[in-house]
Amino acid sequence: MVMHVSHVKDKKMKVLRFTASWCQPCKMLAKTLEDVETQIPIEVIDIDENQQIAMDYGIRGVPTLVMLDGDIEVKRFSGMKMKNELENWLGV
Repeated sequence: MVMHVSHVKDKKMKVLRFTASWCQPCKMLAKTLEDVETQIPIEVIDIDENQQIAMDYGIRGVPTLVMLDGDIEVKRFSGMKMKNELENWLGV
């Protein structure tokens, strides 16, 4: 089960980027993320190739970003965001 809590960032932080090859907004988000400098690792998960992981995290649409601190979900969003919104979300 995924828990939702606020937590201070540490070295266990990572972001799961749920995507699909057919998803145009996913491609746009990927390009925007390339321009964002962050120390937080971003792991890309294709929902068609990793359906169980997507189900485990309750992914209902793509693109979706899930920030984890260890195994605990800190926050998430679905859809497209501008570069400055991504920077704020990532705490850059």
